Amino acid sequence: MNLETFLICDAATDNGGKLNLLGAFDSIFLNEVPATHPHCAVVLRLRFDKSEAGEHKITLHLIDEDGKHTIQPLEGRLRVHGNMNPTATSNLILNMQGLRLTRFGEMAFHLSIDDKPVGSLPLYVRKLAPPQAPPAPRN
Repeated sequence: MNLETFLICDAATDNGGKLNLLGAFDSIFLNEVPATHPHCAVVLRLRFDKSEAGEHKITLHLIDEDGKHTIQPLEGRLRVHGNMNPTATSNLILNMQGLRLTRFGEMAFHLSIDDKPVGSLPLYVRKLAPPQAPPAPRN
């Protein structure tokens, strides 16, 4: 199994195996916390060999800097069919509504397939810089 794409973005769709992404990012800027990010999507594109046909367990965790889960782990199953070319791809789009952000700092999405770590994706929650006053006019 090869992880070809692992992104956070504003939106994504799959159209007949073609993955469409809008607004990939790794940072959210906020005036204050706690706050809620209204919508984002975690997007995966996986490539499997013929020998990996069958069912696979997929788990996604969102962990804060202290190693604590910030949301319930997302779990699902993916069936890879054996009647494929030498390899097959699968696009997974995990839409997240109302992501609660309780503090500034670094978080990370951790992906496991069949209980084996496959990838990690950082998400930075940063304080929005205050607007700067325009320079005083020169006389």
